[in-house]
Amino acid sequence: MHWREEAIVLSVRRHGETAAIVEVFARTNGRYFGVVHGAQSRARRPILQPGNIVDATWRARLSEQLGSLSLEAVSLKAGTLMEAPDRLDALLSLVSLTRLIAEREPHPRLYDALRYCLDALDHDDLWPALMVRWELGLLDELGFGLDLTSCVAGGPNDDLAYVSPRSSRAVSRAMGEPYRDVLLRLPAFLVSPGTAVVSTADILDGLALTGYFLNRHVLTPRSLDMPEPRRRLIARLARSA
Repeated sequence: MHWREEAIVLSVRRHGETAAIVEVFARTNGRYFGVVHGAQSRARRPILQPGNIVDATWRARLSEQLGSLSLEAVSLKAGTLMEAPDRLDALLSLVSLTRLIAEREPHPRLYDALRYCLDALDHDDLWPALMVRWELGLLDELGFGLDLTSCVAGGPNDDLAYVSPRSSRAVSRAMGEPYRDVLLRLPAFLVSPGTAVVSTADILDGLALTGYFLNRHVLTPRSLDMPEPRRRLIARLARSA
């Protein structure tokens, strides 16, 4: 059994003296683990960093075995962000949350979106909003998508401003204003793709929205915490808002 395709490194765990168990996410094969021999060498360590894009080949005698991975560098994204803490934490948050999907289950749309987000990390005017949109996509892929297309309370659909934490559906400004303290804010860029300016406050509202439902539906039921890089990023954004 074997496959070969481009993949994104998600995690690396030392295995023995010289090897590592590496977790990757591939477009058509999904999230896979494999043993990388010689992983502790000076030449291999820069490749085996979460967020790097690699040409991955997985081999095993039987499909249910752990198997071995051979990885060749395509784009060493992690190394380029070492001096940019916000972007590095965004990268680490994205790859950490990707680990929530089921093992060996294909998610091509999520892979394409993640790949796009990683490429956009070089552009500070793009990646924060893309990160929020990607988290919405992750919720959808996990079966907990939000309905941001119409007002759950029957109000107008052209001024959606809140999300009900109970129904996961949007609420118009007029219908939601009396209950704003118990509703989640819906930033305009999530319902109007052409929004020209996305403020830091909008990004924080978006991350609070996706974070609420990730915690409720995915993390808490598995006794997991939100990735620390995501929390660090939110703290820095809040200080700069």
